[in-house]
Amino acid sequence: MPKSDLSLGIPGDGRCLFRSVAQGAYMRAGRPSPSESLQKELADELRAKVADEFIKRRTETEWFVEGDFDTYVMQMRQPHIWGGEPELLMSSHVLRVPITVYMWDKRCSCLKIIAEYGQEYDKENPIRVLYHGYGHYDALESPSVAPQSKWYKIR
Repeated sequence: MPKSDLSLGIPGDGRCLFRSVAQGAYMRAGRPSPSESLQKELADELRAKVADEFIKRRTETEWFVEGDFDTYVMQMRQPHIWGGEPELLMSSHVLRVPITVYMWDKRCSCLKIIAEYGQEYDKENPIRVLYHGYGHYDALESPSVAPQSKWYKIR
């Protein structure tokens, strides 16, 4: 994907999903970007709350996690374990905000929405993250006007 002015590079340290969501929450609230160390701290705090949310919602989440539920949650508490769709869903519940996941579409040179979580909390001004398709997430700056379709064109 070409470098986008909307994409904020997030370190690939196993926390990228949680860092991206934490960064997005800051931007959504109109706050300046957190420092690298604060971003890491916020990511770890979010991860812990997501693991707690899995336990709180065990009856509705146990079926969609891979393997043994208790082992999955225990592993998810480790800072080097990657998060994915289940963690995005739980993040939307923890933060009580919508989260929209985009992916770069080479055919149209645009970002395409591939998943939306937390729509029950709000539909406006979601946290936006970019999934690269190989286990890495970056934060996306919220455009001043939300896209009206499932496609978002990048110049």
